[in-house]
Amino acid sequence: MQRITILGATGSIGVSTLDVLARHPDKYQVYALSAHSRVEQLAAQCAQFQPQRAVVGTADAAARLAALLRERGLRTEVEYGEAALCAIASSEQTDTVMAAIVGAAGLAPALAAARAGKKILLANKEALVMSGQLFMDAVHEHGATLLPIDSEHNAIFQSLPQSYARSPAAAGVAKIVLTASGGPFLKRAVETLEAVTPDEACKHPNWEMGRKISVDSATMMNKGLEVIEAHWLFGAPAALIEVVIHPQSVIHSMVSYVDGSVIAELGNPDMRTPIANALAFPERIASGVAQLDLTAVGTLQFEKPDFARFPCLALAFEALEAGGTAPALLNAANEVAVQAFLEQRIGFRDIDRVIARVMHENEHGAASSIEAVMAQDARARVAAQAIVAGLAR
Repeated sequence: MQRITILGATGSIGVSTLDVLARHPDKYQVYALSAHSRVEQLAAQCAQFQPQRAVVGTADAAARLAALLRERGLRTEVEYGEAALCAIASSEQTDTVMAAIVGAAGLAPALAAARAGKKILLANKEALVMSGQLFMDAVHEHGATLLPIDSEHNAIFQSLPQSYARSPAAAGVAKIVLTASGGPFLKRAVETLEAVTPDEACKHPNWEMGRKISVDSATMMNKGLEVIEAHWLFGAPAALIEVVIHPQSVIHSMVSYVDGSVIAELGNPDMRTPIANALAFPERIASGVAQLDLTAVGTLQFEKPDFARFPCLALAFEALEAGGTAPALLNAANEVAVQAFLEQRIGFRDIDRVIARVMHENEHGAASSIEAVMAQDARARVAAQAIVAGLAR
């Protein structure tokens, strides 16, 4: 019986994880759940799965959750704040941690899980984007197990040998190919993107995701962050990572080998597949996802990404090449810019402008410690907020 902590239980990944867990009550038990502010949804999850602990973002949210749980006669212990998140991620009473908190807020608890030697199902990109070497060092030094949940990275994981040890040359890997749907604006005229609304940006053609991640998909920053993540997960330099537009989202990613073979993972676009794969690895369990019918799909298309349409992807490659704290600058600026866009304070194409200015107007330091990374993150957010204020409508 695996005991599971889910960080970000009310988000799309958290909800999908609970759906998979509910199908296998003989294999998994929920130890702890967390959410930032969706108290009512978290209370309903606690009623269904009866975790020992629940963590929210603020004291006010904790008081509201505790009241809702008392009304239901539940004994779940309620806590709040970053320290509490780190505590449930590192607790001796949990075996596996689903790290699905969006943004930089997910870094500290994911790192706590690594330092506690947990099995980590990593859906939080920022843990590797911001502090890749530090995070991978913690995984190695403390004997943690790291399994990727992003559909693309999970596909690469499944397409590599089980003995793969972050060395492309040793495994005969010629190239890692990340597929991307292209989002909702793949064919929209570039000159019209200035007028994109938040609701339009959040209408992904294939995947159901939160609003922030949906905007990242529309700008292809999501794919840029995945490029940086792939570098750390698989030990591949930027030159060995390629992005290919694949609108059907059937091939989730591929590995090209030196003998000319290409191994790919295919499936319907549903996050329960990679979640089930990581939960049960190296075994397989039912996820609730329908079997793929290639005759119904009919056609698979591929094209190269256009950096003029998707400048955020180019900025991510630039940050990876620069190294150090450049990816932390990229990530922080993107979070600020996307939030400003969702609040309709800036336009859609202002997102990449804010990121570019933050990256080019601020020095990149060495990512020598978590403190250095977080200090750079804070500086980048201040710089991005100032730029947003100057652009605000």
